[in-house]
Order: sequence, then structure tokens, then C-alpha cells
Amino acid sequence: MENNNYQVLLYYQYVQIDDPESYADEHLKFCKDIGLKGRILVAQEGINGTVSGTKEQTKLYMDTMHQDPRFADMVFKIDEHDGHAFKKMHVRPRKELVTFRLENDINPLQTTGNHLSPKEFYEAMQDENTVVIDARNDYEYDLGHFRGAVRPDIETFRELPEWIRENKEQFKDKKVLTYCTGGIRCEKFSGWLLEEGFKDVNQLHGGIVTYGKDPEVQGDLWDGKCYVFDERISVPVNQKEHVVVGVDYFDGKPCERYVNCANPDCNKQILCSEENEHTYLRGCTHECRVSPRNLYIKEQELSQEEVEQRLARIGESLMQNA
Repeated sequence: MENNNYQVLLYYQYVQIDDPESYADEHLKFCKDIGLKGRILVAQEGINGTVSGTKEQTKLYMDTMHQDPRFADMVFKIDEHDGHAFKKMHVRPRKELVTFRLENDINPLQTTGNHLSPKEFYEAMQDENTVVIDARNDYEYDLGHFRGAVRPDIETFRELPEWIRENKEQFKDKKVLTYCTGGIRCEKFSGWLLEEGFKDVNQLHGGIVTYGKDPEVQGDLWDGKCYVFDERISVPVNQKEHVVVGVDYFDGKPCERYVNCANPDCNKQILCSEENEHTYLRGCTHECRVSPRNLYIKEQELSQEEVEQRLARIGESLMQNA
């Protein structure tokens, strides 16, 4: 029987926090005391978190946060779940809530793009003079994205400004729409776009997770799933139809299953079927498969002979497909 007594909360608030280190220590104790698990970042510019707990625990957390004048209007995105989405509870002080590393930082309370509701975003996407830019990393886009959205060739958020500058001409004189998981990255990214001279800059208010729950749009024009940074890995968005856009790293077949390369020195995230995980020893390259640190080999307790047999089969398969 499915247990939906747990909830996952996703939230952020840009607001002045004078002593992030002390607040992080106090907040960690509070979260542990009420039984939450998750990951929270605290900076002078605000708070950004994802936590899981029972409905009673998460309600207590939200009520307590709303009693603090700094977070009185903070919006929580809520997902039901069948248990904790994290193994531990972490609250860490940081210089930035999202790692942008600009020479001149953006304060979203002063400069940010126009917020669009899910319905407004849905309608704006269909304007031929509009460009939709995904503000997330490449592996997030590969699992799911808005239909026709631009995929920046980046592995981390801090690479996005340079990529935009290199490709600025294709966005010139366009109405810009940008989106991310919960909205926090777009607050800064859209502000940076305005500082760069873009005129008509808009962001999806509440991010992808809010768009997927909106009763009017129901996630329409989203393909694939939404990558999330907890043990769920992904969540559905489009309530009308599910189109798989992810492809298996090894054979190119439709796939929505992410794994980390078994070589901890690599740890690359790849879309991979369970069958191919076993076939390729969960290694994204030959070097990762033969690495003495390969965790898959240790987990499966494979002998050297078994490893060599699998490597030989991989070699034969590559020769046949060459």
C-alpha cells in the first residue's frame, strides 16, 4: 500500500541574513529536532532549500518559517512522497545561494526579469519572436525540457554567462523566456540578462515544478521529466502526455534512468538502462570500467575473470558496430 504521509518541500527566499554561519548552525539543530532531512544553503542574500519529512513535520517547518518576518511570504512547492527524499540533514553557509560567480553580483530584489505565471509562460512560448532559454545544466536539459527550448552547452550554472555572450546574436531583439527547476536560478540569470542589454526578459515564476502542477496548463509543452536534486532524481511534469526525450548513453535508446559513473574520480551522470549498467560495469569509458576504484565491481563482488569476460564482450560489440 502506497504511503503518502511524507512531503518534499522546495523553496527559496532572497532576503538579508546578517550572520549566515550562526543562522545555519541554529537552523540545522531546529531541522534535526523536528525530524527533517534535506539540504539547505544559507547566505547573506537569503536561503535555498529542499527538505523532506512527514506532513506533520513539514507543516511545523513551514509554519515556523512563516513566523519569521524575513520569510513570512516565502512560497513552498510541495510534493507528496512515500518517504524521505534524503539520507541526512545538511544546512551549510555559502557566499551565494546559486553559484554564479559574477564580478558584479546581481541582487534579484533590485534587478530581475518579469515574472510570468504558468499560463502566461505557456502563451508566450508560442510567440514566433520568442526564444526560450533553459537556465539549467546540460544533464538536466537532457532528461526533460520545454519543447523548442535552447540547450546551453554548459555543465554548471556559472558557465551560462560566457555561453550567452558567445551566442548573443541568435537571441538579439527576441523576447527572452527563461526557466529553471524552482525559479531561484532565473531570478539572477534574468537580472544578468537585463544588465547585458537584453530588453524583454521574462522568467517562469515558481519554475518547472509549479508549471507542472498548474491546473490550467497541466505541464503542456514540456517533454520528458524534471531533474531534481534528491533521491527521487526526477519528477513528472506534463499531465497531458509523456514524451521521453532522454537517450541511453550507450545505445541511444529512449531512457530516463540516471546513474553515476562507478569511477568516483569521474562520477559523471549518464542516462543508462539497468541492462547497460550491468553490461558496461556502470563505467562511462573504458578507463572508468577498468579503474581500480570502480564501485560497481566492488558492489557486485566480481572476480577479475568476470571483469575481463565482460570487457571482452564490450570489445566484441564495439567491433561489430564499428
